[in-house]
Amino acid sequence: MCGIVGLFLKDKSLEPQLGSLLSDMLVIMTDRGPDSAGIAIYGGADDGKAKITVQSAKPEAEFAGLAEFLSTSIGAIADVTVKNTHAVITLDAAKLDAARQALMTERPGLRIMSSGAAIEIYKETGLPRDVVSRFDVRKMSGTHGIGHTRMATESAVTTLGAHPFSTGADQCLVHNGSLSNHNNLRRELTRLGMKFETENDSEVAAAYLTAEMAGGKNLGAALEGAVKDLDGFFTFVVGTKSGFGVLRDAIACKPAVMAETDQYVAFGSEYRALVGLPGIENARVWEPEPATVYFWDHDLAA
Repeated sequence: MCGIVGLFLKDKSLEPQLGSLLSDMLVIMTDRGPDSAGIAIYGGADDGKAKITVQSAKPEAEFAGLAEFLSTSIGAIADVTVKNTHAVITLDAAKLDAARQALMTERPGLRIMSSGAAIEIYKETGLPRDVVSRFDVRKMSGTHGIGHTRMATESAVTTLGAHPFSTGADQCLVHNGSLSNHNNLRRELTRLGMKFETENDSEVAAAYLTAEMAGGKNLGAALEGAVKDLDGFFTFVVGTKSGFGVLRDAIACKPAVMAETDQYVAFGSEYRALVGLPGIENARVWEPEPATVYFWDHDLAA
């Protein structure tokens, strides 16, 4: 049992409140998963710039001199903003791959949580209220975001095992459920060049979507493929740079509820996660249908 929340903003006036709204939604889901928590925030994309969010168990030592190390390694300025056990590295988008390679090769004590133009991921073990507090998530603005609070059932309680999982640029996934064919999928995706850091089945689901989108599909089409290719029980909420999607398996035994107004689309494992949203009393509220893709995209709406 885990708790999932998601919020896709249509109204730009709500963007300064994204972190606060998502934090409240996630904290309400604490009793569905007290082991670890995480949030992905999309926002602040600058033309020509990219971001890498990293985590360290020894942040004081690992983050010291990180900006200078990267600037030297990639031959361009890299700015580092430390947030507790995480740090956000901002650099020229053209240097993103070189920076990732330098971090993986020369700084093995750092774990890459996410990378891309817009995404930042913050996740740690512990209660949601503590996780959102230590990273000042309530103060963050953005266009959309997803969150997860985990009750571990099949793998260890670790920072890497916490959700969201990000396996591609500006892509991430949160998951409630269990996949039965994840080992076979892991082998197939590894042959395609995908890398895995955990034994978690949710990371396999994220990598599957990344591989499908790398083949030219958008998020909605990739989720349609997941209906036939993934076996097990699952509710997914996923994000891309501009998109937000929801999918439940054909049996749909994992709880889910959605709400939509002129200002936003929201997801919660339970309705109580949504009750604090502005205008919720006038929202269209429904339970997402089994094996049905729900997909919103800022670019498509523009």
